[in-house]
Amino acid sequence: MIEGAIQAKEVKALPDGWRWVRLGEVCEKPQYGYTASAESAKVGPKLLRITDIQNGEVNWESVPYCRCGAEASTYALKSGDILFARTGGTTGKSFLIKDIPSEAIFASYLIRVRTKDGLIPEYLYFFLQSDMYWNQVLASKRGGAQPNMNATLLGGVVFPLPPLPEQKRIAARVQELMQDVERARAACEAQLKAAKALPRAYLRQVFESDEAKKWERRRLGELFDVQQGVAMSPHRREGISPRPFLRTLNVLWGRVDLSALDKMDFTDDEVSKLSLKPGDLLVCEGGEVGRTAIWRGEIDICLYQNHIHRLRKIDSALVPDFFMYWMQAAFQVFSSYSGQESITTIPNLSGNRLKAFLFPFPSVEVQKRIAAELQAKMEEAERLVASIEKQLEAIKALPQAILSKAFSGEL
Repeated sequence: MIEGAIQAKEVKALPDGWRWVRLGEVCEKPQYGYTASAESAKVGPKLLRITDIQNGEVNWESVPYCRCGAEASTYALKSGDILFARTGGTTGKSFLIKDIPSEAIFASYLIRVRTKDGLIPEYLYFFLQSDMYWNQVLASKRGGAQPNMNATLLGGVVFPLPPLPEQKRIAARVQELMQDVERARAACEAQLKAAKALPRAYLRQVFESDEAKKWERRRLGELFDVQQGVAMSPHRREGISPRPFLRTLNVLWGRVDLSALDKMDFTDDEVSKLSLKPGDLLVCEGGEVGRTAIWRGEIDICLYQNHIHRLRKIDSALVPDFFMYWMQAAFQVFSSYSGQESITTIPNLSGNRLKAFLFPFPSVEVQKRIAAELQAKMEEAERLVASIEKQLEAIKALPQAILSKAFSGEL
């Protein structure tokens, strides 16, 4: 019965009293939805559509009405019905009808399944969230097409069926465990949000301090030599001696990403003028305007495109890391330079505007101390975020682990 329907690795010896069944054997024939136009006025029953089901929930107040004849009673919904999406990005997803505030029918592009005696809807619905179900749905794909969700496919879906009392116990236990998982996920996501907020809090703590209010302010152009890169072009990419260069996508807050490094030709003069040196600040002209990182000599020779400004210190009493953190605070926390970019087409930051920015300029000793303190805190925050993200991934994997145990008789 099950050969070819589910993967061999999922075929396990079932507990006594369990059996493999096809959905079509234990449910009424799957039924396609009703075709009608949605109307805002109360001219008939509610018309539940695919788009009304969001994240497993329905806001019945926003579900429209429809005009229909007596034949529409065939499509009337009741608690325990399971609806399947036939098309789009939600193809194959299911929704269990529980509480219907008023008379409602289901629209076309939905398929309804109604269980027979001997199968409770809650048990079937939880199975429909499992990988065992989705593997069967995805097996219906042909080439790059969407899964073909239809009554024939649904009727052939294979699943393990225990006795009715065991179904009720499993459904109740799965429901309980899923609620525990959801609470753990919500708590972990709250922790992750708080951890991701730490860098801004650290920046605010430093640059809003009483100490910071006493710092001298100087214009950027007095502290750094500002140089813009060269424009990319197809002609340059066809050269005979391409060299690596940075685009704005390579410049992230606080670091340079070399995982996708492009190349193009540069003249000898450009190589001499635009080759980056350790300690150079890189500031994005476009995209996320002002995003800043430091070049630390990751590779021997690297240049940069015209949408990046290179800031090279002209005053020995400068600590590049301090100014990198200030740029992050200025753009992400304080909006200190808001409105300074040109927005005639898309936001961009010209060299002249950049040179006019007022920068805090404490003593070199203070710059070093603050840069070191912020680096340590930022690294700790990054480790904390990575740790919580790992926990969150583990939590997100729990539902399938629970379902796997539930439908193998191990729960």
